[in-house]
Amino acid sequence: MSRFDYDLSEFLPFRDKAACERVRAIPRRDVCKHPNKNFRIAVIEQDDAFAFAYLLDIVAGIKRSLDEGRSRYVMILPATNPQYAWAAEMINRLRIPCHHVHTFNMDEYADEDGNTAPADWRGGFQYYMWKDFFGRIDPALRMPDSQIHFPLTSNINDYSRMLEDLGGADVCYGGVGWSGHIAFFEPHLGKEFGNDISAYLKAGARIADLHPVTICQNVLFPDAGGSGDWSWHPPKAATIGPRELAGSKRVSFWDSLRFGDAVWQRFISRLAAHGPVTPLVPASILQILPSELILSGAVAADITDACGAREKPYRFPPEPER
Repeated sequence: MSRFDYDLSEFLPFRDKAACERVRAIPRRDVCKHPNKNFRIAVIEQDDAFAFAYLLDIVAGIKRSLDEGRSRYVMILPATNPQYAWAAEMINRLRIPCHHVHTFNMDEYADEDGNTAPADWRGGFQYYMWKDFFGRIDPALRMPDSQIHFPLTSNINDYSRMLEDLGGADVCYGGVGWSGHIAFFEPHLGKEFGNDISAYLKAGARIADLHPVTICQNVLFPDAGGSGDWSWHPPKAATIGPRELAGSKRVSFWDSLRFGDAVWQRFISRLAAHGPVTPLVPASILQILPSELILSGAVAADITDACGAREKPYRFPPEPER
C-alpha cells in the first residue's frame, strides 16, 4: 500500500505528527504504564462497572470526609454527567449529610461578549447540575446554596481565589476533551505560554473562546439534542484553568465517552497520558500532578489503523424472491 504523507491541519494547536503516531501505537496492554508513579492510570472494562465506580468515588469521598470529622470538603465538578443522578440517590438512601460540602463547577457557557448563560437556560451547566444532582438531593441533606459555585461573568476574576481561600479542592473530577482541553481551558490558549509549564500551571479561571473541536464534540451529546447542530452552541465559556488542578489535593479524570461506535476519547486519552507535557494539550499536565486517569475498556482498547479498519464489505439484505 502506498504511503501518503501530509501535515496536520493548521487549526489544530498540537501538530507534532510523530508524537501522535507514537501514542496511537500504544497497545491496550501498555496503556497503564507511566514513569511517574504519582500519575495512576487504570482501566475498568465494563461500562456499567465504570459508571458505578465513578458515582461511588464521588459519594465515598463525601462520606469519608464526614467519618474523618472534617468541617469542609471541597469538590471541583465537571458538567453534566449521568452518574450525578445516581450519586444523589445514593446520598438520599444512605442519609449522608452534605452540609460541609463546597462545590465548584468547572465551567459555564458564555456569549460572544463573555456574558455567562442564565441559571435557567436549558443548555447551561447550572440548569443541568440542579436538574441532575443538586435538585435531587434531599433538601435536609443538601449543601447550602451559598456553597454551590459556578464560574460566572460576575465572579470569574475571583473564582480561583474563592477556591484557594477554602484551601483548594480536595478533589477535582473531570475528563479529557476531544481537543485535549481541561474544563474549557482550550489548547489554543496554550500558545501564550510557549513551553513554560511553570507559568501555565499558574493560569487561573477566565472567559475563553471555545475551540472548534470542542463545539463539534458537544453538539453530539444528548444534552445538546444529539443533532450535530453547531449553530446552537455558544462561542465562549467561563472556565477554571490549570491553576485549579495544580492546587487540588487529588485530580481524578474519568474517560468513557463515545458517540455510537466511535470511541473518540481513545486517541486523546493516550495523547494526554503519554504524549509530551505541553500547554497545547492541556490535559497532559495530569502527567506531572498527583492524579489519576480512569479509562473504560472501550477507551483503553487498541487503536486500529486510521484507514482501512473496516475489512469486511457491507452486507446488503438479499433481494426478495420474485
